[in-house]
Amino acid sequence: MLHKNKLSTAVVLAMASLAAAQSLAQDSEATGVEEVLVTGFRGSLVKSLDEKRNSINAKETIMAEDIGKFPDLNIAESIQRVPGVAISREGGEGRNITLRGFAPSFTRTTLNGMEVPAGSDGLDSGGVTINAGRAFDFHVFASELFNRVDIQKSTTASMEEGGIAGTVDLYSAKPFDFDGFKFATSVQGSFNDLSEKTDPRLAVMVSDTFADGKLGALMSVAYSERTVRQEGFGTVRWTTPVATNNIYPTSATPVIRGEIAEDDCALNGAAVAAINCLWTPRLPRADYFANDQKRLGVTTSFQYRPNDDTLITFDALHSKLDNDRRNYNSMEWFLTHNEVTPLDITVHPDGKQILAATFDDVESWIESRDQTSESEFNQFVLSGEFKLNDALTLDAMIGKATNEADREELRFYSISESHRYSFDFTGNRHIPKVSWGEGYDYFDEANYEITTPNNRSNYVKKDNLTSKIDLTLEQDRFSIKTGLAYNDRQVESREGNGNYPAAFSAVGYLNDFPVSNFGKGLDGDLVKFPIVDFAAIYRDNRVSKEYTDNPAAAWIVDEETLAAYVALDADFDIGNMLLKTNFGVRAVKTDVTSEAWINGNAVKVERDYTNFLPSMNFSLNLTEDLVTRLSYGKTMTRPDMGSLNIAAPTFGYTTRTVANLGNPGLNPFESNDIDLGVEWYFADESLLAVNYFYKDVTTSLKTDIVEKLIDPEYHAAILADPQYDAIYNADPRTVPYTHYIPVNDNEGFEVKGYELIYQQTLSFLPGFLSNLGIVSNFTHVTAGDMTGLSENSYNVTVFYEKDNFGMRLAANYRDDYLLSLPGGNGHVAEMKYGPTHVDFSSFYNFSDNLTLTMELINLTDEKERIYGTGDGGMDLTRELNHTGRQLLLGVRYSL
Repeated sequence: MLHKNKLSTAVVLAMASLAAAQSLAQDSEATGVEEVLVTGFRGSLVKSLDEKRNSINAKETIMAEDIGKFPDLNIAESIQRVPGVAISREGGEGRNITLRGFAPSFTRTTLNGMEVPAGSDGLDSGGVTINAGRAFDFHVFASELFNRVDIQKSTTASMEEGGIAGTVDLYSAKPFDFDGFKFATSVQGSFNDLSEKTDPRLAVMVSDTFADGKLGALMSVAYSERTVRQEGFGTVRWTTPVATNNIYPTSATPVIRGEIAEDDCALNGAAVAAINCLWTPRLPRADYFANDQKRLGVTTSFQYRPNDDTLITFDALHSKLDNDRRNYNSMEWFLTHNEVTPLDITVHPDGKQILAATFDDVESWIESRDQTSESEFNQFVLSGEFKLNDALTLDAMIGKATNEADREELRFYSISESHRYSFDFTGNRHIPKVSWGEGYDYFDEANYEITTPNNRSNYVKKDNLTSKIDLTLEQDRFSIKTGLAYNDRQVESREGNGNYPAAFSAVGYLNDFPVSNFGKGLDGDLVKFPIVDFAAIYRDNRVSKEYTDNPAAAWIVDEETLAAYVALDADFDIGNMLLKTNFGVRAVKTDVTSEAWINGNAVKVERDYTNFLPSMNFSLNLTEDLVTRLSYGKTMTRPDMGSLNIAAPTFGYTTRTVANLGNPGLNPFESNDIDLGVEWYFADESLLAVNYFYKDVTTSLKTDIVEKLIDPEYHAAILADPQYDAIYNADPRTVPYTHYIPVNDNEGFEVKGYELIYQQTLSFLPGFLSNLGIVSNFTHVTAGDMTGLSENSYNVTVFYEKDNFGMRLAANYRDDYLLSLPGGNGHVAEMKYGPTHVDFSSFYNFSDNLTLTMELINLTDEKERIYGTGDGGMDLTRELNHTGRQLLLGVRYSL
């Protein structure tokens, strides 16, 4: 049985190149054994199944058969096909992943063997300026740069620590992956039916080996442009006047249509009119987000193999993502209820919210934003594999990765004169009909004055330095592996401020709305509105886009880690069964340094902690086709950078309080993990599996109230603060302060669930139906009130493939998931709608070298929606938008 398993592994790996396949065919002919060459999407599935089957730990693998043939356009969207994975999208593109219910920062990501950072800016709807945390932004990279992704769901001692949810390992192509010369290119045109723009997407790879196979060189380039048009309607949350502590004028006597459920409306214990307990939109607005995106990726790889015992590899990867955004919102100002006058209110049948209304004294605050951002990633990795003798192997690696993200944002409000305004959600609960008072010209620029609420730059730099060395002793039935790893991770964040001119007349500085078909593809009507003419404002030097550093907002967090591990792998025969085992323990020391500039003083706080992480994995082949798995491991995830940075704290000297202060002394999240799985490879290219997982998070974080002396590192900054006065009797060296800070929580929480997998090529069916296949999985997770958690999610891909033609239809679904608890503006919670995305792809081979491709992304033009739950049982849309369908036509050529 062992011999047969090794033979099947060799066969599948040999399929990776034509030369190897030809060699295999010759061997088969000589021995009389018939082997079938499986290529295309089916071929990548075969390789992935073989990787999963032979792994000792719980693992999923996605393989690309060739350059430009990764299963999806975006790495995050490919990973979402894996059981247990859900993704969050921005601008119609996958950005972050949620693995087994955990937020993105709990998943560790590596590239070519080393942990890497990746961050970029985000849309206003996503609430992200620049990602300065641990979450990995997958959309920074073009999918064409990679030929393999591993998702490690259970841990081993040799894996670097940091991912309670799991680890995602990305790999780019190497020259020795191919036999001799290899050339491949793909060219696509991408058309979006909402933006009605066609954008280019192309990739090329050249690889060759020299000096009798001792030297190899590879280079690949991927470039794409993307014109994004995201539009819809938003309320920027619903709320009640009571919740915002300012009520409608007591002089207001509106007409009330319908029954108000709340008959005892009160503010601060005093009775107020019942309309003040009705939920109403805060800032009803039409939304338009436009983004011209450019993405460039370059990889190079050099390999040197002077003999069978030595392999040296140098990999370099460069990626650049540019976003040029123009965003417009037509807000009507309801944030201060005491300044608007309700005239006519229709109450929703539930008695809790306003269905339709007319107000007087409403101002339009039309928002226009000019945002530009750039995210640049560079990685260099030098690695070597050295076979010291027949039993000993030494692996070494040193790598450096840097991600720099810049963003500039200039935001204007065009504020109108007061007027009447009406909205009506009767026909559509997401997009109301709106109108303005008779005689008021909404589009007259003389009715507006322009203010500048934001003129700011942000910069985040993430640096990772990794070095490690591993020594492996291999014997017939066991191996011992030990090693050391050193990491230095640093995140630096800076902010710059521009000028803020006095308000000026909008005359000569407004433009018509940029598109004629605003609202295309939505059920409701979106009304166009006037927008700021940025060119005219820049021409007249109304605002300067020059920025001065704000030292008070700057911070640096640095983590140095030193880890050592030892692991034992062994296999045993138990009757006719094969048991593969892995035991190990990892010890890691983490030194944290957090720096900031407070009251003109440089402040540095240093802390450290040590963790011991045992693990074990068992894989039992009950039969040749039936595999069971059991894993245990202790894992950890370090606190997010926002909890560690100490910039811009608030010291209250009269109240003796401390707020907005990070805590560099935090210990990491710690979890005890159990995985149990059964896999039945019941036919060729087929799998039926069930996986159960349980994670007992014993140490977590919370914000708490702590009475203590202020740490001595802050004393000089406090005593230098002009606001501090000794008469307050609040000397930080002797008087305890009340701290509102993040602390460790030992109560913990549990995450548990199961995954079901069914995959089969239906070759037993008659005729053309034998070319059909299905890949599907379902995941159920329970974890209480965790943000980003969808309790249920599933993926289904149906494919048809033969030698010269193939097509796939893929659907991905996830339940609604929690964004925040409690929600803002009086909501019990804020949720995000769980979409169902459907994609289609197909190819036709004109020859062995030339292929025509067609892909349809987001076939149903799925809508993205965020909503609040009000008093807990309501569904109040915060925003609804869409980005349209995308058609890609292209050709792929390879040699």
